[in-house]
Amino acid sequence: MTPRTAQVERNTLETQIRCTLNLDGMGKANFVTGVPFLGHMLDQVARHGLIDLDIHCVGDLAIDAHHTVEDIGITLGQAFSQALGDKKGLTRYGHSYVPLDEALSRVVIDFSGRPGLYMEVDFHRAMIGSFDTDLFYEFFQGFVNHAGVSLHIDNLKGRNAHHIAETVFKAFGRAVRMAITADSRMTGIMPSTKGSL
Repeated sequence: MTPRTAQVERNTLETQIRCTLNLDGMGKANFVTGVPFLGHMLDQVARHGLIDLDIHCVGDLAIDAHHTVEDIGITLGQAFSQALGDKKGLTRYGHSYVPLDEALSRVVIDFSGRPGLYMEVDFHRAMIGSFDTDLFYEFFQGFVNHAGVSLHIDNLKGRNAHHIAETVFKAFGRAVRMAITADSRMTGIMPSTKGSL
């Protein structure tokens, strides 16, 4: 099997990002972003998705975390697109329900080549520590635009904002893991009646 890896660098006046991705990893993760809570959430994606992920970002955090969080989502989406190649033999679809105490979230993903984010998550407070919960949407929007996926994220239950966020990212990781798994019955076959994704 060809290694499904990617290395992406993205440099703008707002952020300088380096992302290394291995889709067939063991869940190893390393993050230097200046946004600790985002790192905590990305660690859930790596561990539950069984992908190795290393992200280093220097961003304009003196302004706020918006550009850093959004641009990490963009860069991660670019890395997924690069690592997946032509998507032949891919399962393509993935879904997961993940609970954490009172919180329960569902994530469904399709590596369709068509970007779309449908996110229904109502955080009961604006901040988790120093992290602005509005930025979760910006992260996922950046990801779907550049990975070319349809992504549905729904929080079904929950009161604690940290729990809600964690269920979303764990479910995202597990849905991704399902979708990027090679389907032995589809070896060399495009998982689409259109013949391309």
